Amino acid sequence: MINLDERYHNYLTNPEKKFRIDGIGERVRGYGYHCEDGDIAGHYVMTDNYKLFYDRQEQFVRKEALKVAETLTSK
Repeated sequence: MINLDERYHNYLTNPEKKFRIDGIGERVRGYGYHCEDGDIAGHYVMTDNYKLFYDRQEQFVRKEALKVAETLTSK
């Protein structure tokens, strides 16, 4: 299993360091392990706009948008 602190902690402590997603620099806000059926399935990295999931072999699985679209107008 990978050491997440070793891999991602610099992203939290250095505001200039960005995580590249589709060519755009994103600030890392957190990271951790995720479970499925009670077993560790992999890890995630959370940025300002996305939560990215990786499997135990460190292969990208999926990304989820964190921000909900706002309504265009309010009455």
